[in-house]
Amino acid sequence: MRRSQDIDVRQQSSVVRSRFSQTLFWEAVLIAGAIVAVDQLTKRIMLATLERGNCSVDGACIDVVWTLRLNLVFNPGASFSTGQSFGPVIGAVSFVMAALMIVLAARTEANLQRRIFAFIAGGALGNGLDRLLRADDGFLSGEVIDFIDFQWWPVFNVADIAIVCSVCLAIVLSFFSNETDDGQIGDA
Repeated sequence: MRRSQDIDVRQQSSVVRSRFSQTLFWEAVLIAGAIVAVDQLTKRIMLATLERGNCSVDGACIDVVWTLRLNLVFNPGASFSTGQSFGPVIGAVSFVMAALMIVLAARTEANLQRRIFAFIAGGALGNGLDRLLRADDGFLSGEVIDFIDFQWWPVFNVADIAIVCSVCLAIVLSFFSNETDDGQIGDA
């Protein structure tokens, strides 16, 4: 009897619910929207402040601290400037990924996981909007604006920070969860 009660409790507290919650949906949309707003605002500021070009030219870069500098770079590809000819595909995938993350957030009871999904959605939308709004020669052919440059790591932006930090946090959290007897993920 006790074993079946344990399984019932685990099933009721499942991380991902089968039902869609409008409240959780709008929470995720607001979080993702905030990420998009900060990302697009910082990109707009960098476009107005920095010159595109070599950092040896005045106004092209701003040294901040240590090796950190602001350096305006346009990336037509994916991470680390790979896949430059696949910009439109990457853009389409970013919008699909954002929608999927919002739906997962609306079905997730765990607050931290729900916010992780929303942050990933916001980052994907931020970079996807660059491809959509800055397209000159075709649908989703625009380049993503990057400006945070440590000089020893590829140049990135706020959307990239939201995605990478959220994925890293999800990976770390996965080490602290365990799989229960009925196949569901439970808390350690």
